[in-house]
Amino acid sequence: MKAVIAGGGIGGMIGALLLKKQGMDVTIVEKEQCLGGRLQYAKHDQFKIDKGPTIVLLPDMFRTVMRRAGIGDSEYELIRLDPLYDIHYENGKTYTKYAEEDRQLEEIERVFPGESPGFSRFMSDMRGRFQKGSEAFLSNPFLTKSSFFNIDTLSSLIKMKAYKNVAKGLSHYFTDPDLINAYALQTLYIGGNPYATPSIYSLVSFSEHEHGVYYVKGGYASIVELLERHLRKSGIKVQYNTPVDRVLLDGPRAEGVQSKDRKVKGDLVVLNSDFPGAEELLGRKKRRYIPSSGCFLLYLGLNKKYEDKKIHQFYLSNGFRENMKAVFQDSRIPDDPSLYVFYPSIIDQSLAPKGKSVMYVLVPVPSGEMIDWEKEKNKLSHRVITILEKRGFAGLRKAIEWMEIRTPQEARTEGLYGGGSFGIAPALSQSGIFRPQVKVPGFDNVYAAGASVHPGGGVPIVMQGALMMADVIAEEYKTELERRRNGDEYNPGISNL
Repeated sequence: MKAVIAGGGIGGMIGALLLKKQGMDVTIVEKEQCLGGRLQYAKHDQFKIDKGPTIVLLPDMFRTVMRRAGIGDSEYELIRLDPLYDIHYENGKTYTKYAEEDRQLEEIERVFPGESPGFSRFMSDMRGRFQKGSEAFLSNPFLTKSSFFNIDTLSSLIKMKAYKNVAKGLSHYFTDPDLINAYALQTLYIGGNPYATPSIYSLVSFSEHEHGVYYVKGGYASIVELLERHLRKSGIKVQYNTPVDRVLLDGPRAEGVQSKDRKVKGDLVVLNSDFPGAEELLGRKKRRYIPSSGCFLLYLGLNKKYEDKKIHQFYLSNGFRENMKAVFQDSRIPDDPSLYVFYPSIIDQSLAPKGKSVMYVLVPVPSGEMIDWEKEKNKLSHRVITILEKRGFAGLRKAIEWMEIRTPQEARTEGLYGGGSFGIAPALSQSGIFRPQVKVPGFDNVYAAGASVHPGGGVPIVMQGALMMADVIAEEYKTELERRRNGDEYNPGISNL
C-alpha cells in the first residue's frame, strides 16, 4: 500500500514514520527544499536559533509519540527547566514560575500576598480536569457527531467550564489581575486571546507546573534533523521542491497528488500543510476560519551574554487587556506591546560562537492583511529593542551583530492561514468536533495532520494528532494491511470496509 503525504512538517514526518511501521510505502511531497515546516533555524554565520516553536510542554506525550515512531529517548536531550520562566510587569515586579508547587506557593506569597490558597485550589481542580480533558480531547478523533455529542464528552466540557474564557475562569481562583494574566497568557502559545479562548485551555498553564517546561538541546529544529535520519533509514521517499497543486480524485476517493506535470500516485493521501489551504487542494469551496494571532519576530545574534537571564521570560505591558484588544479585536499594532524573549544561550552553547549569544523576541500582533508590514517592521523593531534595553537587557542595541525580522506577511506567503502563526485560532467554534479532523469528511481515503487539525497546535499536540491519524488509518486498513503482509494483492475496493 502506498501513502502520499503532502507536506513535511512535524505532523507529516511523524505520520510518515508511523505509517511506515504499519508496512506502508510512504512518500512525502514537500514544496520547500527542506523538511520541518515551522520547525526551522534562523541562521547567520555561526549564529542559529529556532525560527518557530520554542517552549516544550507535555514531555511524556512527546516521548511517547517519538517512541511509537521508532525514536528512542537517548537520541535527543530534553532539559527540564526550574525555574520555568520569569514574568516581568511594567510596575517593576517580577513573578517567577517554579516546577515545585511548595516553592511556587512561597513565590506567590512574596509577590501576591494572600493569593496562594487560590493556587492550591487551581492545581487541585485542574488535575481532575486534565485527566478528563486528555481522555476526551487529546486521545480521541471525532469522526462522527455521536463521538462528540454524547453525555461523557459534553459533561467533560461543562466540568471544565468551557463556556467561560480563560481569564474569567481564572478569576475563580485569583483576585489580582496581574496574577490572572500570569496564568492566562499561555493561550498565546497557540495564538489565542486570553479573554476569549475557552477556559479548557487553562490546562496549559496547569501543565507547566504539573508536567514541567523543557528545552530540546540544540533547539526544537534539531528534532527535524533527527527525524530526517529516521526517514532515510526507514526508506521513506521525500520529494523536495514539489508543491502540490491538487489531490487527484476519482469521486470521493483520492488516487494521489499532482505537482505541475508530475503525478505521485497513492492509495491514501495525508494533507499536512496548514489545513485551510490544504483543503483547497481537494477542489472544495474555500471556507472561512478564524486565524490565530500573528507574530512579529526578531532573531538576534549578540556579541555578549546576559548571564542573569532565564531561557524564557515575558515582559507584560501595563495594559495587558488593552494589548490583547488591539491584537485580537482592533487588528492594530499595540501601542504598548507585551513581549516574549527566548534566550537559549544561557544553557546551550552550541547556538553561537564562544562568548556570544542568540536571542528570539516575539510580539503578539494581528494576523490578516490590515497592516503594511514593510512600512511598520523597522519602527516596531526599534521600539521593541528600546523596551528590552529599558526593562532588563542593557546595551542590547550595541550588542547586535545580526538581526532578522519575520512578520505575518512572511507567514502568509509561506502558506499559513491569514498569516497566523499557530494554525486556526483555538476558539470554541474551532475546537473539538468543530475543528478539522484527522480524517477529512466526504472522502474515503484523505487524512490530515497539523496545527489546524484536531487536537490542535503546539508541537507535542500536533505529534499526538499525527499518531491519532495513523491509528485511524491502521484501523480502517487493518484487513488490507494483513492481506499485504500475507502476500496477497492490494484491493482498494475493500480497504475501508
